[in-house]
Parts: sequence; structure tokens; C-alpha cells
Amino acid sequence: MEKKKYYISTAIAYTSGKPHIGNTYEIVLADAIARYKRQKGFDVYFQTGTDEHGEKIELKAKEKGVSPQEFVDEVAGEIKRIWDVMNTSYDRFVRTTDKNHERVVQKIFKKMYDKGDIYKGEYEGLYCTPCESFWTESQLVDGKCPDCGREVENKKEEAYFFKLSNYQDRLVEYYNSHPDFIKPDSRKNEMINNFIKPGLQDLCVSRTSFSWGVPVDFDKKHVVYVWLDALTNYITNIGYDPDGSSDEFKKLWPADLHLIGKDIIRFHTIYWPCFLWSLGLELPKKIFGHPWLLTNNDKIGKSRGNAIYADDLVDLFGVDAVRYYVLHEIPYANDGNLTYELLIERTNTDLANTLGNLVNRTISMANKYFDGIVSNKNVKEEVDDELISMVNVLDTKVEEKMDKLEIGFALDEIFEVLRRSNKYIDETTPWQLAKEDGKKDRLETVLYNLLEVIRVCAVALKPFLTNTSENILKQLNTTNEDYQFLDCLTYENMKPEVLFARIDKEKKLKEIGEVNNLN
Repeated sequence: MEKKKYYISTAIAYTSGKPHIGNTYEIVLADAIARYKRQKGFDVYFQTGTDEHGEKIELKAKEKGVSPQEFVDEVAGEIKRIWDVMNTSYDRFVRTTDKNHERVVQKIFKKMYDKGDIYKGEYEGLYCTPCESFWTESQLVDGKCPDCGREVENKKEEAYFFKLSNYQDRLVEYYNSHPDFIKPDSRKNEMINNFIKPGLQDLCVSRTSFSWGVPVDFDKKHVVYVWLDALTNYITNIGYDPDGSSDEFKKLWPADLHLIGKDIIRFHTIYWPCFLWSLGLELPKKIFGHPWLLTNNDKIGKSRGNAIYADDLVDLFGVDAVRYYVLHEIPYANDGNLTYELLIERTNTDLANTLGNLVNRTISMANKYFDGIVSNKNVKEEVDDELISMVNVLDTKVEEKMDKLEIGFALDEIFEVLRRSNKYIDETTPWQLAKEDGKKDRLETVLYNLLEVIRVCAVALKPFLTNTSENILKQLNTTNEDYQFLDCLTYENMKPEVLFARIDKEKKLKEIGEVNNLN
């Protein structure tokens, strides 16, 4: 039977500088979903990459005394390196300076122009260079950019415009008839109330005040404005072409999920659908505007002086501890918070105690009491039933949460079983059973139950804690990845290792302070 396809994308990272942990959260979230779908038998295509044009890049390159291309080459390389440090399994890392992408963007612009959806005019408005966005006076917050809070400046220039207003009614109708198109629902309400109801303004889609962009091939003083260029990456890189698209495009489009930050939801749920309709294409099935990761409850950013970088965190805590924290601590619809203290606490309680200690003590008991060879003697007691039934519904519970994109809650389900396993050890007291005559088979059954539950949980953890999952299966000396409790395995040649060492909080905070020159 042919596998069902699943196309997931992140937003492409803007190449203005090194991505901080808030930017990195998105790629880890997408990776967990992509890995989970692969585990469930889907033919997954996972795309990420970099957005490399625009005035901001031109200015930053000039400041550094390099060409824009040299500047983006360096930053794109750094972004890709960090995505790799986080152990993400993307299938394609795309760049908007790719020649094929630029060529297709020019064709897309011309197709929209020939259709009458793009026209020439003049733009005058309040412009935020960092966000590459024009605003009206009423949209400003305290006279500043509503997205980043920086100063805006008045700009006037000749430009091409896209007729967003042509698609307003169709957009409202689509939202109403496709209730799952934008998630969470709060994001959809925000788009309707803040942008659609007041009336969609036609969108500026070209610029003349800088040259670092895709040239409009029939009017060379114009470059395609960054949002039209950037958004089309989702189709250009899988073979879309107005003159005839590839088989890969026909197979993969529409995307199943665009995973993006809540700050760019407007571009993906208003502009992008209208661009796609203009090209006669289907819309992506779902757009999820995830919340932000804050630090000390403040937005993370270089300009705020509170940037924390993923590779630094990995050096301090290890990749799976960082992956666990960002996946578990950021709720479905609300912003999450990162502090070093919370990361240490979560690593100690969940990873070192609940998970690591369970695996270590179970394998150690198996080695101590049975020379490391354990099979199921089926000497069952009532206390076994709850644990085994919990592990047998784990697959269903995780699937329910993952289908709703509630990744943190999916992890909770797995850790609930791990916590129950620790309680089961306290209830069955293997060390007491080892002292009692005639209890050897009961003791072996207890340890078998624990080993089997650990195995299933390791399989369930694979999309989230990729290295840890493999490490546990290696310690158990098994390659069995069945998602259900099995009665008939034999465990042998098991070698316990420490999965997560407990962290001395004061010592670690001192080390971090020295690394960051912060207190």
C-alpha cells in the first residue's frame, strides 16, 4: 500500500543574524511532528531554510563591508548548523537566493501581473525596516511598529501592488468553511477582527529603494518585495512552475502543515492564500501559529540584550534536555518561558529522576537478581493491570494529542506512564521479593513488566528525545519498536548507563554566569 504523504514546513529563517532559542523552538517543534508522522508510516517531506533578500540584509552587509550574497551565505550556514545541532531531520534546506527559486518568482510575479492581480502605483506609508513592513497610522502602537516596537519612517516610492481587496470575501468564506485552516482559533479571530473586517488594503509587492532582491524582469528598477519572494518558497522548491510543474509538486502540494510563529500569521493566512488563488492553486491544509518562547517572561531578542542561543544551551545541558524543555514547556496557545533555573529543575525532575533513574534502577535490578536475563514468568497480580493497561493505551493518547498539535501534552502522556512505573516499583518492592522464598518468578515478572514498559516508552519518545530513545533501546539490548506491551520477549546482555546526570543548580548557574558574563 502506498504511504500517505505529509508535507510539513517551518517558516524560513530571516538571515539577518544568528537564530536565538526562540527562533530555534520552531524547527524542533516541526521536527517532532515530522518524526512522529514518519513513525506512523507517513511519507514525510519536511522543508525548512532561509529567507535572504530585503533592505535589512543590504544594510547589514554594507555595515560589515561585504556583499549581500557573502553576508547571507555566512548566516545561512550558521542557521543550518544550529538546525543540525538540534538533531532536526529536515528533508530539504532551501534558500531564497537559489537561482531556480528566483527564476520561478519572476514567472509568478509576471503571471499575477498578466492576470490583473498586480498593478503599478505609488506607495507612501510608515515603514519598519527590521520587519520589512508598511503600516498605517492607526496600526501603530504608541507611534511605533506594532510587531517589534521600533521606530518607523515615512517612505514614498513607485511600487507594484497586489489586489488583496479582490479576495476579501473569498477569504472570509474560506475561513468559515474550513474551521481548522488556522490554529489556534485565537489567531483566526485576530486576523478577522484586526485585518479583514476593517477592509484589506492592496499589498505593496515591489520596491525601488534598494536592489537586494529578485528583479522584476519586465521592470528592472523594481525588486520583488520580500514577502511575495519568501512565501512562494513553499511551492518553488518542490517544483512549481507557472509553465508546468513537476511530479514532485503534484505529489506534495497542498502542504499539510505550515508551522510558523504567531508574529507572521498575517502573511501566511491573508497574503499567502490570496497569492495561491491568484495562481490557481489549492491552499495549505493547516497553518499553526505557535506561541513564543520568552525568557524571564520577556520576548527574546538581540536588541533586548537577552538572547540565548541553542548551541550554547546544548553545550551546557545536552541536546535532548533542550529539546525536551522547549517541546514540553511551551503550551499549545500561550507563550512559554525559559530560564536557566527552570531548565535545570525540569532536567532534574523529569529527565534525571523520572526517566533516567527508572531505566537505571530497573536494568541494575535485572542484572543483580537474574544475571541480566529476564523473561515473562506471568506471575501476575492486580497491581500489574493498571500499569500494563496504561502503556497499551499510550499510543492512542499520544496520537490524540499529536493530531491536535499539542506536543507538550503528548510528552506528558509518556511521562505519566514513566511516573506510574516508578510508583509500581514502590508498590511491588522488588528488593523485598528477592529476599522471599518462592517469589523468584513473581520478581522476574515485575522486572519484565518494567523493562517492557520502558521499551514502549522509549519507542514513544523517539520523535522528541531522539538520542535518549536510541540510548534506552541500546541499554535494553533490543531493536523491537512495537508500540504495545508484549508478553513474550526475553531481555539479556543489558548495560545500564546514566541517561541524565542530576545537575547541581548552584554550580551550573555559576558556570553559566561565567560563560555569559552575567549574574
